[in-house]
Amino acid sequence: MPIKSRENLIGAWAFFLGIVLSVLVGIFSGNKSNEAVLGILAILGLVVGFFVAERDVQTFLFASVALVLVSFTGLQGIVLAAAIKGIAIGQIISSILGALLVLFVPATIVVALKTVFSIAKR
Repeated sequence: MPIKSRENLIGAWAFFLGIVLSVLVGIFSGNKSNEAVLGILAILGLVVGFFVAERDVQTFLFASVALVLVSFTGLQGIVLAAAIKGIAIGQIISSILGALLVLFVPATIVVALKTVFSIAKR
C-alpha cells in the first residue's frame, strides 16, 4: 500500500527497516542473534508504535496481535520440529519469526498503552 500522506513517514520507514532487518537477521544469524541488532529491532518497534496514527490504531492492534500470536505459535512448532528432525531451514524460519517478535511486541505494547490512555482521558 503506497503512503498517501507524509504524516506517518517515520513510522513507515521504521516498519520497513524492521522487516528487512528481521529477515536478514533470520537468514544470516541462525541461532546466534546479535544483541545489538535485536536492540535496534526493539527500538524500531517502539518507533513504529509511537507513530501509528490514531485512526489506524484498531487495524494495527488487530494485525499486530495476530502476527505476534502466529509468530510465537509458529516459532514453537518449528523449533520442536527442527529439534526432532534436525532441519536447517527450521532454524532460519524460527530466527526470522523471533526477530519479528522482537520488532512487533514493543510496537503492539506502545499502541495498546496509547489506546488505553486515550480511552481513560475521555
